[in-house]
Amino acid sequence: MELAHSLLLNEEAYNQLGEFQKAEFIFEWLQFLEKLLPVTSRTDIRENQKKLVEQLTSLLNNSPGPPTRRLLAKNLAVLYSTGDTFSVYQTIDKCNELIRSKDDSPSYLPTKLAAVVCLGYLYKKLGRILGNSFTDTVGNVLKAMKNAESQGRYEIMLSLQNILNGLGAAAVPCHRDIYKAARSCLTDRSMAVRCAAAKCLLELQNEAVFMWSTDLDSVVTLCFKSFEGSNYDVRLAVSKLLGTILARALTSKQITASTKQNFRRISLEDVMELLGTGFLRGSCGFLRASGDMLKGTSSVSRDVRVGVTQAYVVFVSTLGAQWLERNFSAFLSHILDLVSQSHAKAVQSPVDAVGSRRCVSFILRAAVGGLLGEKAQIAAAKEICQAIWKLKKVVDAAMSDGNLETKINTADATASQHVLVCALQELGSLIHGLGTTAAPLLQDSSSGVLEAVISVIVHPSISVRLAAAWCLRCVAVALPSCVSLLLDRCVERLSALKSCPEAVTGYSFAVAALLGAVKHCPLGVPHGKGKVIMTVAEDLLCSASQNSRISLQRMQAGWLLIAALMTLGPAVVQHHLPRMLLLWKCIFPPSPKDLETEKTRGDAFTWQVTLEGRAGALCAIKSFVSHCAGLLTDEVVQRLLPPLPSAVDLLTQLSSIYKSYGNSLKTPSTVYRQKLYELLAVLPPKAYEGNISAVLKELVTDLTVADSQIDASAFLLPSLCHENDLLLLGPLLQETDHRFIEEQLLLGNSIAGGSLEYDPYSIYEKFAKGDSVPKPLPPALSVVNAATRLFGVMFSHITESHRLQVLEQLLNSIKQTKGSRQQIVQLHVVSAFSTSLKHLANCKGSLGSEEVRRSGLMLVMGALESNNPLLRCAAAECLARLAQVVSDGAFTAGLAQVSFDKLKSARDVVSRTGHSLALGCLYRYLGGIGSTQHLNACVGILYTLSQDSTSPDVQAWALHSLSLVVDLAGPLYHVHVEPTLSLVLLLLLSVPPAHAEVHQSLGRCLNALITSLGPELQGSSTAVSALRTSCLLGCAVMQDNPDCLVQAQAISCLQQLHMFAPRHVNLSNLVSCLCMNLCSSYLLLRRAVVACLRQLVQREAAEVSEYAVALVKESKEDFTPDVNIREIGLEGALLGLLDKELDPRLCQDIKETLTHMLTSMAVEKLSFWLKLCKDVLAASADFNTVASIDTTQEEETAKGDDVSVLTSDSDDGFHPFRNPRWSTRVFAAECVCKIISQCENAGSAHFDITLAQERKQRDSRDDFLVLHLADLVRMAFMAATDHSDQLRLSGLQMLQMIVRKFAAVPEPEFPGHVILEQYQANVGAALRPAFAPETPPDVTAKACQVCSAWISSGVVSDLNDLRRVHQLLVSSLLKVQAGKEAQNQQYNESTSTMEVLAVLKAWAEVYIVAVEKQKNQSDTHKHCLKIANSSEESYRDVTFSAGGLLDLVQADLGTLSKLWLAALQDFALLTLPPEYASQLPAEGGTFYTAETIENARPHYYNSWALILYATALWLTSTGFIVVDPDEGVTNLSRPVTPTTMCQDSSTRPLVKSPEDVNTDRFHLILGISVEFLCSPRSDAAKENIIACLHALQALFDVPWPRSKIGGDQELGVELLNVLHRLILTRESPDIQLAALEVVRLILFAAQEHVREKRRSAEVDDGAAEKETLPEFGEGKDTGGLVPGKSLVFATLELCVCILVRQLPQLNPKLTCSPAVPPGKHLLLSEDGSRLVAAALVILSDVPAVCSPEGSVSVLPTILYLIIGVLKETAVKLRDGQLPLAVAASLQALKVLLSSPMARAEKSQNAWTDLLRSALVTVLDCWDQVDGLLQELDEVSLLTAITVFVMSTSPEVTTVECLQKRCIEKFKAILDSKDPLVQCKCYQLLHSIFQHPNKTVSYPYIHSLAPSIVGKLQETEKAKPENAAELQVIQEGIKVVTALTAAAEEQHRAHLVACFLPILISFLLDENALVSATISAKNLHEFALQTLMQIGPQYSSVFKKLMASSPTMKARLESAVKGNQESIKVKTTKHAKNPGKSSSIQLKTNFL
Repeated sequence: MELAHSLLLNEEAYNQLGEFQKAEFIFEWLQFLEKLLPVTSRTDIRENQKKLVEQLTSLLNNSPGPPTRRLLAKNLAVLYSTGDTFSVYQTIDKCNELIRSKDDSPSYLPTKLAAVVCLGYLYKKLGRILGNSFTDTVGNVLKAMKNAESQGRYEIMLSLQNILNGLGAAAVPCHRDIYKAARSCLTDRSMAVRCAAAKCLLELQNEAVFMWSTDLDSVVTLCFKSFEGSNYDVRLAVSKLLGTILARALTSKQITASTKQNFRRISLEDVMELLGTGFLRGSCGFLRASGDMLKGTSSVSRDVRVGVTQAYVVFVSTLGAQWLERNFSAFLSHILDLVSQSHAKAVQSPVDAVGSRRCVSFILRAAVGGLLGEKAQIAAAKEICQAIWKLKKVVDAAMSDGNLETKINTADATASQHVLVCALQELGSLIHGLGTTAAPLLQDSSSGVLEAVISVIVHPSISVRLAAAWCLRCVAVALPSCVSLLLDRCVERLSALKSCPEAVTGYSFAVAALLGAVKHCPLGVPHGKGKVIMTVAEDLLCSASQNSRISLQRMQAGWLLIAALMTLGPAVVQHHLPRMLLLWKCIFPPSPKDLETEKTRGDAFTWQVTLEGRAGALCAIKSFVSHCAGLLTDEVVQRLLPPLPSAVDLLTQLSSIYKSYGNSLKTPSTVYRQKLYELLAVLPPKAYEGNISAVLKELVTDLTVADSQIDASAFLLPSLCHENDLLLLGPLLQETDHRFIEEQLLLGNSIAGGSLEYDPYSIYEKFAKGDSVPKPLPPALSVVNAATRLFGVMFSHITESHRLQVLEQLLNSIKQTKGSRQQIVQLHVVSAFSTSLKHLANCKGSLGSEEVRRSGLMLVMGALESNNPLLRCAAAECLARLAQVVSDGAFTAGLAQVSFDKLKSARDVVSRTGHSLALGCLYRYLGGIGSTQHLNACVGILYTLSQDSTSPDVQAWALHSLSLVVDLAGPLYHVHVEPTLSLVLLLLLSVPPAHAEVHQSLGRCLNALITSLGPELQGSSTAVSALRTSCLLGCAVMQDNPDCLVQAQAISCLQQLHMFAPRHVNLSNLVSCLCMNLCSSYLLLRRAVVACLRQLVQREAAEVSEYAVALVKESKEDFTPDVNIREIGLEGALLGLLDKELDPRLCQDIKETLTHMLTSMAVEKLSFWLKLCKDVLAASADFNTVASIDTTQEEETAKGDDVSVLTSDSDDGFHPFRNPRWSTRVFAAECVCKIISQCENAGSAHFDITLAQERKQRDSRDDFLVLHLADLVRMAFMAATDHSDQLRLSGLQMLQMIVRKFAAVPEPEFPGHVILEQYQANVGAALRPAFAPETPPDVTAKACQVCSAWISSGVVSDLNDLRRVHQLLVSSLLKVQAGKEAQNQQYNESTSTMEVLAVLKAWAEVYIVAVEKQKNQSDTHKHCLKIANSSEESYRDVTFSAGGLLDLVQADLGTLSKLWLAALQDFALLTLPPEYASQLPAEGGTFYTAETIENARPHYYNSWALILYATALWLTSTGFIVVDPDEGVTNLSRPVTPTTMCQDSSTRPLVKSPEDVNTDRFHLILGISVEFLCSPRSDAAKENIIACLHALQALFDVPWPRSKIGGDQELGVELLNVLHRLILTRESPDIQLAALEVVRLILFAAQEHVREKRRSAEVDDGAAEKETLPEFGEGKDTGGLVPGKSLVFATLELCVCILVRQLPQLNPKLTCSPAVPPGKHLLLSEDGSRLVAAALVILSDVPAVCSPEGSVSVLPTILYLIIGVLKETAVKLRDGQLPLAVAASLQALKVLLSSPMARAEKSQNAWTDLLRSALVTVLDCWDQVDGLLQELDEVSLLTAITVFVMSTSPEVTTVECLQKRCIEKFKAILDSKDPLVQCKCYQLLHSIFQHPNKTVSYPYIHSLAPSIVGKLQETEKAKPENAAELQVIQEGIKVVTALTAAAEEQHRAHLVACFLPILISFLLDENALVSATISAKNLHEFALQTLMQIGPQYSSVFKKLMASSPTMKARLESAVKGNQESIKVKTTKHAKNPGKSSSIQLKTNFL
């Protein structure tokens, strides 16, 4: 194929190819040429033009296929337009010649067609350049059309369209001729020709004025004719033509008035009249219509009506939204008039009425729902209300005698019914779509929406009553705040008017509809409503028999209410269950005998009432079973069963009852059957085992003796076919935008689709699509539907013999019927059998013996050759299920063989299509095709069938089947891939475009092949590359196909290719193709486009976005998408599409695509994204009446201006989004939140204004979020104050995010302030409306969170400014205090729980922050007092602000604490396991009611943690000392006196002592915490766990709770175990640190307890009996610790767990394992070090809790761990710093060694031994690591030795061998080359030399002093070079000074005499001082100082020395003199800057 890539055709390569490869080669070359020509230079083209033209025109004679001829024509046109046009006339002549040719053979046809296509493209591209030649050409082409066949007519029409397009107004001379030709084609028998003609006429009307002026009527009539017998594509094309022409006629008055004198002006009425004629009378002329009318036979053909409906929509869409707004009332009245009684034709039969109503609803939905913005929709809703009021008046006039009691039979009352139904349904849909933005509409009393709807609830027509009820349901879903009010109102009217039949049914429908709406309202309705409704229902049922006139209505209404009540779910229903079961029991006769008596007594009317009632009861029970599965316990099931046998008995008697009483019982008995079948289908078959055979008999009768002549295949079968196979059946079964009206064309003429009045019970059911009305089918069809479903369930539960019998009966019934009846029976039987196979497969059952299989197979095979294609599809699927259920290889092979044999012999289309599909489906459920033999046979037969060009149907089915085979064969298919691909390409290049179904199947084949090749497509071998090229070629052919569904296939193939071989798909071409089709009129194409985009942007979002914009900028062609990509990019285009799109799946995909684009690009294109979101959010700002700012407070008047700025949109110019829907705005708000999160991950500059400004200055392209803060706040404000509650929630969420993320960003211009401070007025204004009384509780709850975030963020430091937001929280707190009585009665009680808890949680958060701030400030305050007193002023302010925040809370703390405790008590009760349910208070808790307990739970789970923490903090702050004085009588603070203590509990007054109250509170907090921490759900938020741990810390911060836990060891152990488990399961370091802090406090409590016991024991027993003191602490006298009971053991476990997790080497088991490399040191992370340090602190405290014996048993472990940590972490760091873990281990060691236990008499010896061993271990560290000595930090180990020497009793370290080893270590390190190490060594020795016990210090002095002095002497020669060396010398001097002090009197003089000369040698004379280094100078000064100190102390020695050495004396004197002058300056400096040495000592002073 590479050879095809050249400007001229490579003829050499071409001639070597076979016939088929030639076609491929040519197509590839032409494709390449198409891309090459526009970018080749003109000179190159001119050079090669002659040759190129020759090559291209010669190809005309090669009979090119359809795609090739189109490309060929395009290339010729482009060639002439870029090159010279000399030879163009020759080319045109040649084409004309080819067309004139007399050769009519089929082989010559492609050449002719190619010539026609070429002419079209040449004229289109070159247009007027071609001068007058066009008249001949057009004449020639039209002449050719006279005897052309359909392909020719099709191409000629399209060519004429192109010619007209190119010539424009110049073509006027030919307009009439073309018009005539197109007219005849518009009613052609070929549908493709009709479509082409419509396109041609659409092009013609651009210039041909006569079409929409003089000839308008005939054009319109012609279009109506064209609709007759049309298919979906024709309707789409012709309706576009008709709508456009009419719109043109209406708008083009001014232009054409002068052109024709006789032209009458056309008004809107005329246009509507024309369209209305088509809708009402169809395509027949007036004369014929009147004749038919006389005969009474005429009915408008449905396809005309549907076509006209689409034309209405095109007409309105063309004129646009503004036109519609202006003319809405005229438009509405015309559209509604279509179904009024004045045009009886449209509504003469119920079937017609249903169809026409659907069409009218569709027009209104498309116009009002699709075109208008929210503001205009509200106006439209008011217009619709006016219409309803007008009709209402007509009805009232008809019923004017004012008495509802009398029955009115006037025709006027029902005349308006269909109009009302349409108006009400549209009103409902409108309000449903508007959601809460419709609130102003309902509050506006002038329009009276609810009044209008409620007024027609009592309309005489049942359809109207149902539509009104439905409309109320929509209002309820849109505005949840109305549900309760509407329910109350309807129930009240129902009770008041229960003697009026219309009112009873009307209001019961309304109540049922409203109950059905409750599950769509998250806020629910008050629980008590259920009781009210149950009472009304019971009352209706009980009073039904009182008045025969309304008994039927009452019976129906009562059961309807009960059935609807069930949808409220188990929580409500369980309270009414007994009453319902009683009613259920009573409605059926208790025994068969009673049924007999009933039969003898009744008359037709009583039977009607009885059947209605029983059907209702069955429906109610079904509703109960489906909605309250949780209540179906065995006991309830047992109570449900008794009436069932009686119900089945009645079923078997129905036919005889029906015969006795005639036709009036037909519908009730059918409905009864249907309801019984539906109920049995949802019950477990065991429940009615005894009745199965009776029911089955009835089912078989219903399925086979169908009196219905209705072909229900379109209803029954689609669900039984596989969704992939349904694609074969054309667009009618696929999802399209017109599905709503197109559906009726599927069904036979006797039925138009479902409608509410067929089954009122469906009004409360959940329905498939959001706002569309439920459409139950007529009872005759529903009963078949129910029967097939029940048959499926039952068949799998009967015995094998019974199955055989049933199947034979079914087969016989098919044989006995004839003609259309036979087809209907067959349809029912196959549906039933298919359902039963599905059931069997699901429950893994088997079908049975050979006979059963044979009968089943006969059933299916019969259907496989049915004339109904749907039935064939269902039969193929049924066959696949049969193979699955039997699952026997031989049987399956037999089935395949049957089909093979049939296909070899059969010639008829039906058998060939049916059996070819059967082959494809057969292995569908058997895990794929496993046999190559079967595969080869299939492929062979399907290849042959797919090339049968005589029947496109056979080709389409065979290819579809082949695609299934490719999928099922998997890797086995690889051998066939190449030939199959060639076949697919061959067909793609040759099948005429009119056979779209073949092309669609080819697309599916190509898709399956690409999937089958998968990632192999990336390969680079020649074979793979050839396959890949073929795939791409196939996609290119499909992309050029005129059929949109084929284009959709092409896109999904390219999507697959992009997934497997992304490098080989040309992304820019693909993206441009996607952008072109983004707004296609085909839903499936739009879906394919967005699905593909979604995949592309996951990898390459930036590229896709750039290509889209580039495409729009470059495209000079006619690409003008509906959305403005140039201005707003692809992202904006998608947002715009999201706003218009109604298909939920497509919307979901668009959202995901945008989210992917946002995640990968929002940070780079920040301004762009924010502007997009802002445009969407601001587009509706004019519509919002923004919450007015409260300007009463004077400081706000200044700031009120910001808010007005925020809402008025200044730029009235271009606005990309006009009135977006609220759902789009919500999505935009969510996007902003995502952008903020993205920026958070992208870097700190987004939240740091100084940094952001700097970087922006450096590179202006950089963009940072913080620079857009004003926009963010503005968007949040707009969203938070909108009418839509959803948007308010999103806006508050955004505001909360902004506050949290930007709270800490400082304002560079005003130091000490933060950047958010300037927006406080906006934040206040955004929050205030959320606290208004009418705001829904979920919005208020969200606003509380924002309030607490704002207050606790610390943005506002001035209390007065804070008070505004604080005031909002205070107001909501008052609401909480008002209690349950003051609750809102609109919503469910659980919503007030939500609101209360949100308020309490918000307060808790503020309180926690206030306490923390105060704590931090008191710490810093103490700290700064230490530093200096001067800075006190600044700190006073800070403390004030935190204290101020605390003061704000303090005022309400008394109330809050009580409420917090109450909430915690509730929470504690709610967390009890189910078995304690009986202990819960019957009336509920403080904040929840017993009935709504389940709904309340999640709200408690959401907020308990912060409330717990706040309560703990509050209790801590009171220190558990005060009990609130106003706690009421029960908690009087009475002291516990001995008298009250001994009293019996029954006589004791119910007064709790403070101790008890505190104990209760303590256990409440502890209990909740332990309960939660024991088993935090895996999804428990980290914040909750940390808050819980903080609460425990706060609790144990005060003595009283510590005494409780210290005194109760079991409690302590339990807590430790819980914390241990938490540490094991949660990796987060924050959680682990918090847990360790709690452990430390528990241990501290235990220490206090032990100390207290020891002290009291000493006091009591006196000092005399010291010996006999009992041992306190763990381990008592034995030292044994019991796991599970021992606090110490639990603590050790926990610490070991932490240490080993951080340092696995500590575990002796692990150390030997290969997992831990020996001797390698791990550097801990910062978190790890903190955890280790915390654990070590705890370890060192453990012995204090033990008895002496106990301490001995734990000591080895503790020492092992501490020294282990030291060993593992003592690694040298560069700066000589100590790692945190080392510092901690040294500190722990020191604490441990200083423990009193080491000196206690009982444990001293053991301790001494153990400590010696420990010291040996430390010493051994050195010896272990020979090779690794450089890593090990000797200083740390030396420090450890020093700690041992200094902190233990002398007998530990004075053992000679140990002492010797220690001294050696010091010696070794003294010789270290590292000055830092030396320095540290000197410091340690310094402390050892000063040890008070001489036995300890002397050996060290003896061994080490000489070498220190020697080192100092060496320094005389080598002066220090740097600060480090200097420090070593200084430390040395200090050590010697200390030595001198420690020496005994007799040796001291000797020492001083050695020391002084060294010091003097460090002094410099004046000359040297000037030139000396800094180090030398410092040394000089230090030596001088030391001399000054020592001299006076040892003056005698000093004097002696001076006398003996004059040089020394001179040196000293000069130094002293030199120093004298500067000494004052020096001293002050020294005071300010103490030597560095001391500071280091501070940090590491462990001694």
